[in-house]
Amino acid sequence: MKAPAEFKVVCLRECVVPSPRCDSPEQVAAYWHANIPSAPWFDPCKEALVVFVLNVRRHILGHNLVALGSLDSVNVHPREVFRPVIALAGHAAIIAHNHPSGDSTPSDADIRETRDLIRAGRLLKIELLDHLIIGDQPTSLRDLGYFA
Repeated sequence: MKAPAEFKVVCLRECVVPSPRCDSPEQVAAYWHANIPSAPWFDPCKEALVVFVLNVRRHILGHNLVALGSLDSVNVHPREVFRPVIALAGHAAIIAHNHPSGDSTPSDADIRETRDLIRAGRLLKIELLDHLIIGDQPTSLRDLGYFA
């Protein structure tokens, strides 16, 4: 029987620039720009979906690469998104992914996946606070009204 694969949650002490609190899309985008592009797995030509694990006071406990995709897509499953949140005893999560084109307009797939993750989070009693798309300008799906 094969042992389960280990996964890595990058804790704040390992980050280049830790962010004590994430209350706004701008703070999440700043955390992304300070920490994610310098990760050894990051490729600016591929979409990367990252989950940020937050405590009750919305301080980041750490982040985890959920999936690395292709030029225009990344496959995600709620199991992989919420696994690090459960492992760190997180209270809430924010997900973010980049669009290599620089255009941060959400696709239909982005919106559909976000709605699926919101429903899955409700079942687990883990609030998905936002889904940020990182491009030339970050776009918050919460600010666009997709979390209503």
